[in-house]
Amino acid sequence: MSIYGRDPWGGPLEIAADSATDDERSRNFQDYDRAALSRTLDETQQSWLLGRTGEVKKKRYVDLGFIIVSRKIFIWTVGSLLAAGFLAGFITMIVKLVPRHHRPPPPEDNYTAALHDALMFFNAQRSGRLPKHNNVSWRGNSCMNDGEPNTPFQDLSGGYYDAGDAIKFHFPQAFSLTILSWSVIEYSGKYEAAGELNHIRDIIKWGTDYFLKTFNSTSDSINTLVAQVGSGDTSGGNPNDHYCWMRPEDIDYVRPVTKCSGCSDLASEMAAALASASIVFKDDRPYSQKLVHGARTLFKFARDQRGRYSAGSEAAIFYNSTGYWDEFIWGATWLYYATGNSSYLQLATAPGLAKHAGAFWGGPYYGVMSWDNKLPGAQLLLSRLRLFLSPGYPYEEILRMFHNQTSIYMCSFLPYYTSFNRTNGGLIELNHGAPQPLQYVVNAAFLSALFSDYMRAADIPGWYCGPQFYPVDVLREFSSTQINYILGRNPRKTSYVVGFGSRYPTHVHHRGASIPKNRKASCAGGWKWRDGPKPNPNVIRGAMVAGPDRHDGFRDVRTNYNYTEPTLAGNAGLVAALISLSSSGDGVGVDKNTMFSAVPPIFPNSPPPPAPWKP
Repeated sequence: MSIYGRDPWGGPLEIAADSATDDERSRNFQDYDRAALSRTLDETQQSWLLGRTGEVKKKRYVDLGFIIVSRKIFIWTVGSLLAAGFLAGFITMIVKLVPRHHRPPPPEDNYTAALHDALMFFNAQRSGRLPKHNNVSWRGNSCMNDGEPNTPFQDLSGGYYDAGDAIKFHFPQAFSLTILSWSVIEYSGKYEAAGELNHIRDIIKWGTDYFLKTFNSTSDSINTLVAQVGSGDTSGGNPNDHYCWMRPEDIDYVRPVTKCSGCSDLASEMAAALASASIVFKDDRPYSQKLVHGARTLFKFARDQRGRYSAGSEAAIFYNSTGYWDEFIWGATWLYYATGNSSYLQLATAPGLAKHAGAFWGGPYYGVMSWDNKLPGAQLLLSRLRLFLSPGYPYEEILRMFHNQTSIYMCSFLPYYTSFNRTNGGLIELNHGAPQPLQYVVNAAFLSALFSDYMRAADIPGWYCGPQFYPVDVLREFSSTQINYILGRNPRKTSYVVGFGSRYPTHVHHRGASIPKNRKASCAGGWKWRDGPKPNPNVIRGAMVAGPDRHDGFRDVRTNYNYTEPTLAGNAGLVAALISLSSSGDGVGVDKNTMFSAVPPIFPNSPPPPAPWKP
């Protein structure tokens, strides 16, 4: 028995010595009969010895640099992407070419719609050479010669007429500009969303440009200020802005210029107007600084030369000032916000000044803001400082008192309290039933809505009136009900804003609106239009008239200014109230930061140490 087995081919397993090389053996295999060989070898042996009987295609690859992929996959991928791009482009083309109906924007709320009208009133009140974009067809250039010849005040053209006459009363005009500027600082986002930001900035600048003419605005110190242009005293029977009924464009009589040297109230209010406007125009640094310099000069004049501007003057008949202490606080507060100079804040929070202004006692008109009483606005402005910056010592005590006083007069606006009566229709009687109530109502509506927004921005849910807690929504509800009354939700179903709604006054006490544009009237010749029964030929759009009486009654007659005369101050408060309630810009709240753009970081001082102990 052999110790060697046989291999599968039938031969022994031992390796025979063979001198033939591998190549020779390979050639020898090729000489065999392949057919015979295939008959004697199984498939495995054939595949091993003979190799593949057919040629297989090699896979091709694409080198993309960062990865190698199959060419077939690459072609499919690129093709798919091209097809998807073509399809997307085709769909886009179809969408653009096929006509479609755009969804209309949501309708404006009543407050925004009325805002557009209310701002137009200021265009109708412009004096001087009018800009091309004034957009009041029946107005033209007027009183181009206002001024005092051969004096520094020889050019006093410009500014605004106060009401239905052609007098430029600077005291209420300055208050109006301050309120408008305040509303822009707080609600610039809403104005922009309503498309009125540039318009109201233009309105403010028209007034501030004029005020810079009324004193030496380039000087650091002055001793004279223009208080009024025009005259309204009819006791002498001479032609003037109240005796004559004629369009401002046709005025041919001399308009006197009234100056003052001791007019702290007027100078402080004008300083507030320029200082607040400087914040509105902070994006125009040269102009803003010009306004700040003028405000500083005016306020220094107010402090150095004390006196009431209306004392012994004609202005006492129309816009009598009862004091200047509230204007000191008001002006100093605005100058602090415009400059960041803490000396103005120290003055605004001086306890003696607050006491003189009546900040801590009541009275029938406590909390009623007007062109004569700036204290409620000043207290709210300083409450703003406490709510958002909290300067601490040494200001905290007086700021807390101002904040408390603000809370108190906000309580007096609510229907649950009896500080003020209401008409049967729901209008609050802030002037206790006296004529021309709406100018006070709109100011209260603005302040209450603004205080509500301050609390929201500070995450404060409400405030206390005595032991009773009220949510912030109560204040906005008060504002809304009062403005809604003015816009037509009242017993007469009459809007007191001309041009708004389907029913509004048509016999407005206004010279320019009551006389046809192409009819020139002499001084007394215009009385026929004043006393005639026909409606005004020109619609003074956006003018808020003086308002109803205490019984919700109203007489639409030109001869009774207590019902039908509009004013700058009244419309300024209306604009501020409307923008505070408007839902434009999705009802965004106040701008917390712009007011403080010039105020440096505040680090509360440490209180002084207690006095040493003495046994």
